[in-house]
Order: sequence, then structure tokens, then C-alpha cells
Amino acid sequence: MSSPTEGPAEPDEHRRYACHLRALAAVSANGEPALVSEVLQDPDPVMAQAAVARHIDDRARLLLTDERFPGWGHTMTGVIGERDFLTRRLTEWTLLAAIAQDRPWAPAQVTSASDWFQRKAVEVLASPDALALLAGQGRTRRVRAAASQRLRQQGHQHG
Repeated sequence: MSSPTEGPAEPDEHRRYACHLRALAAVSANGEPALVSEVLQDPDPVMAQAAVARHIDDRARLLLTDERFPGWGHTMTGVIGERDFLTRRLTEWTLLAAIAQDRPWAPAQVTSASDWFQRKAVEVLASPDALALLAGQGRTRRVRAAASQRLRQQGHQHG
């Protein structure tokens, strides 16, 4: 039993989550696949996937305009396997990278993507084409307004 000054003990899964995040933040590119695989073997699959999703978000943001992104994405796809949420998140980061790197993408990919993707696209992309598409056809009023604002900040008009 903990004393009133100590407070309740931190749950074990909270300690493991923090430990996973620290390890993932410090891992080298060469060690990353093995560590992600190890984290995904944690006895709490929801917590493990949350840690890996945060890592994917952090690493993808860093690699967004980097020529290494496609190889990294391919490697991570093999590691995360059939985990639907992680697959969807990595797929959406891959689309963001394609747009950011001026590689081919289709408007339907952007308009049919998740709300998270559309908000993230407005936040991280500078592509006038993608922003104009989201300003006109974004799923939510918030996305449409933010995309219009970004276009104005870049000196583009959207009607």
C-alpha cells in the first residue's frame, strides 16, 4: 500500500509505455525494425500499438521530405504486419510524403482519406494543389477553413 505522500503506484503498462517510447526515440535506423517488432510483442497489444503509432508519427514527420521515406515505409510495413490502425496510419503518412516530395498522387486519395490525414495535410504540406483540393473538398469545415488560410498565407487565392 502506498503512503499519501507517494501517491498511487504507476500501473505497469504506463511504465512499459514510457520505456517503449524512450527506446523507440533513441533507436538507430538499423535497429528500428527489430525494436518495433519487439514492442509489438508486449502483452498489452493496445498499449504496444499506441507506442508504435506515436513512433511512426514522430519518425514519419522527420522523414517526410527525405528520400529515405519510401524505403523506411516499406520496411515498417513489413514489421507492423496486419495491424489495421498502424497500416492505415503508415499508408496515410506515405501519401503525405508523396505529396511533400512532389511524387504522383491522386485527388481521390486525399478526399477519401481520414479526418486525421486531412488535418495533418493542412498542417504539414505546402503543396498548393493539395491545399486547394482540401480548401474546396475537405471533409470538415475546420479542414476547409485551415486549408484556405494556408493558401492565403502562401499568397494563393482560393475562391
